Amino acid sequence: MEWSLENVREMVAGGMQSIRECEVCAFAIGMCVLLLFMWYCYRVGREHGSSPLRGRYLSGPGRIGGVVGGFMSSDCRGRGKGKHGSLLEEQNGFAFCQSSECFRCTSAGESLNQRLYHSLQDYAKRYTWSGMGRVHKGVRDQGRYLNSRPTIQRPEVFFLPDLPSAPFFSREIQRHDVELLEQSFPALLAEFESIYHQPPARSGSSLPPGWKANSTPRGQWWTYYLVNQGTPLVLNVRRCPRAWRVLGQLRTFIANNVFGNACFSVLTPGALISEHYGPTNVRLRCHLGLRVPPSCELVVGGEPQCWSEGSCLLFDDSFLHRAFHEGGAEDGPRVVFMVDLWHPNVAAAERQALDYIFTPGRLEDREGK
Repeated sequence: MEWSLENVREMVAGGMQSIRECEVCAFAIGMCVLLLFMWYCYRVGREHGSSPLRGRYLSGPGRIGGVVGGFMSSDCRGRGKGKHGSLLEEQNGFAFCQSSECFRCTSAGESLNQRLYHSLQDYAKRYTWSGMGRVHKGVRDQGRYLNSRPTIQRPEVFFLPDLPSAPFFSREIQRHDVELLEQSFPALLAEFESIYHQPPARSGSSLPPGWKANSTPRGQWWTYYLVNQGTPLVLNVRRCPRAWRVLGQLRTFIANNVFGNACFSVLTPGALISEHYGPTNVRLRCHLGLRVPPSCELVVGGEPQCWSEGSCLLFDDSFLHRAFHEGGAEDGPRVVFMVDLWHPNVAAAERQALDYIFTPGRLEDREGK
């Protein structure tokens, strides 16, 4: 090959043409990748809105989050009437509801483990296995984790391995939500007063509308749920618009799966909540003190703490815990606003997968198939 000025010009021109063609190909590939990414975001967005509570409170008569009639009972307290309905109307504590329809009271046996694994597989097929290492490990070995946990921390339904654990957590780890709740203290207290001093719901009952009584060895423990096991309660929400607005502004509130709850909780003087475990370690329970008389205490994992009016207390309720109010009648009730927040070390991808796996009704529907 003879090197001449003309040959060099031809080679440069040919190289420039190749570069132009490559630019067109690269641009086309980039556009395809962008379109695929936009399609993926659209699919994810349809199932997981940017706000956890968006679209949950519908304007239809008595309908919210797909639940007709508006009332579902409290936490593990009789989801639906059924044959246990009359029993659970006034007595429906965590450990004693005995309802086969209550997710929390579903035993963590082989059937639940299989349903969890099938739901995780469905999620991975639809989205991705990326970031699912701990969730897959937890689902695969769930029975072993639940049975081998020390007695101080033993979640009843689901244990996510390798999460830092402690009975109580610093308010700094969920600073935004803690500060928002504390700034909302006057509004939440006023809303509590408005629902607590209503006349009884019916003759023969001492409870105002929307309140539920829970099983306790002594005294009274009443709860007023806005969100129960991931399902909003339409009638209660309508009576508490400011509290509902606060929930919608929280960044880490668990709003889309069965581990999420929000309620006003009342302990009367002399009341004791027996030692029990929560269902999972993926959440932190937050108590905002609204009324805190003397001689009230929360004991988690053997560590005692006292509530304070206008301040939040964060704890891991998968640890063995109890609460009591040893004051007299003149002290009045202890009142807190309770919300369930994500554990800060549960990653965003893991939260999305757990929302999918533990969507209210998903595991029960699979069991019925």
